[in-house]
Amino acid sequence: MTASPSAPAAPARSDIAGSLAAVVAAGLFGMLGPITRLAGDAGLPGIGMTAWRALLGTLFLAAVVVATRSGGETAAALRGLTRHGRTMLATAAVSGFVLNAAMFSAFGLAPVALVLMMFYTYPAGVAIVDVVAGHERLTRWRAAALGLSMGGVVLVLAGGAAASGAPQDVAAGVALGLVASASQVVFITASRSGYRSVPAPAASMLIMATAVLGAGIVAIIAGQGAGLLVPLSTPGLWPLILLAGVAAAGISSSLFLVAIRRIGGTRTGILMLFEPVVGVILAAVVLGESLSVAQAIGTGLVLLGALVLQRGAEPDLAPVVEAAAGPMV
Repeated sequence: MTASPSAPAAPARSDIAGSLAAVVAAGLFGMLGPITRLAGDAGLPGIGMTAWRALLGTLFLAAVVVATRSGGETAAALRGLTRHGRTMLATAAVSGFVLNAAMFSAFGLAPVALVLMMFYTYPAGVAIVDVVAGHERLTRWRAAALGLSMGGVVLVLAGGAAASGAPQDVAAGVALGLVASASQVVFITASRSGYRSVPAPAASMLIMATAVLGAGIVAIIAGQGAGLLVPLSTPGLWPLILLAGVAAAGISSSLFLVAIRRIGGTRTGILMLFEPVVGVILAAVVLGESLSVAQAIGTGLVLLGALVLQRGAEPDLAPVVEAAAGPMV
């Protein structure tokens, strides 16, 4: 049978759609830093933003599960999880909460660009874990990428003296960015094969629901329980919360999954480097933040290191980014 002349166009359309989905998802994720800072200025603490964003994201994904009628499949998959699978899902949920709480708190303390660059050391962290665990070899690509990323971090930290804000706050924000990066490494490691039988929207919904519960508990323990109620008395916060919860959580996570399924994990990971670029640009335009020369060079090295890791990834490394939606799960 002779192939139709239009047959080869389908993969091209799929590539374009997948690439566009990844870029849009990255752009939506990139908005979170400036949104969090603006919400903080209006009285909503970082832990409060964590709770509200996760709540709206959970509701959005629950609607997706209902609309796709995948509730039965999800329940069966959860019942069929082994003890290891349940442990990995619980680990992913906890690390996802820590990741989000650390990032949203960091955005309120340090320049958005600094926090994002600390977070984007996670590809190097994943590579190190793979090498130590014996899953991957320390190839020239990975060694070069690790060197670039670490050199970039040093430059970013060295230029931190020029950052606005109290030095102790900036230092705390940078530290929280690194905590978020470590949490992302744990999240990805746990998500690679621990609970693949659970549909992605449902797994993400459970992880976000854990973030809602965790943020509420932490806020009460830290004496910030009243901060959770700020949106109820501040209507002006809702556009920011809706952007963070629906656009930069539910929609972006769904687009990220579409991208992975259409163009693969490695190519999606490369395009997701658009996220910190958007975050840095928006921070400059909306918040008036700027980078020193050393920080700008360091930022470029961190991104280049992440890019080299993706470009040098072997086929079996594709799942490295499949479980991660940038800083937000």
